[in-house]
Amino acid sequence: MFEDLTLQCADCGCDFVFTAGEQEFYSQRGFSNQPKRCNECRNKRKQFNKKPQKRLYDAVCSSCGCETQVPFRPMEGKRIFCRECFNNNR
Repeated sequence: MFEDLTLQCADCGCDFVFTAGEQEFYSQRGFSNQPKRCNECRNKRKQFNKKPQKRLYDAVCSSCGCETQVPFRPMEGKRIFCRECFNNNR
């Protein structure tokens, strides 16, 4: 039913093969359009659109004393809670 197709990448212009297996997968998912980009350009685009991960800082919980990580720079004199203590103090 499906046959391999050779398509041209919209970004780099190189030819790539849209295999019969990939076409069947697209069909099962209800996708009606063929891919416009080769795998390499598709992966580059995914990496470009990826949100950067938040930096986590090491800290010690003010309540129970266990080590934890927080998404902000701990400041002296400010109380910091681990997830469990934070949820218990709400």
